[in-house]
Amino acid sequence: MSTLDVDDFIQQNRALADKVETHRGYWESEKHWEPRREFILRNINDFQLPQLDQLLALSMVWANNVFLGCRYSAELLEKVREMAEGIEVVDAPVFKTRDEIMKKQQGR
Repeated sequence: MSTLDVDDFIQQNRALADKVETHRGYWESEKHWEPRREFILRNINDFQLPQLDQLLALSMVWANNVFLGCRYSAELLEKVREMAEGIEVVDAPVFKTRDEIMKKQQGR
């Protein structure tokens, strides 16, 4: 679902889009919220109402990994990356592990 597709989906499903908007954290900038909202909208049809919390948690896992560099189990990251396939994040930070930094330092 591209940005245009998301906009079309929101136009056609205004009530659902309004409900999704209620799950935006007050700390989330547009830069963070828009990709997370797209993640939720792309996957919402795969989750029943009782499972909505699970989808929201997965969206936070994905956003925390992309924007904050949080690490999770390989299985969980694989799942959320599959769910987020095709979502474009503009200016996502690049994180390096301590080992990568140390290796670069030793190479000098």
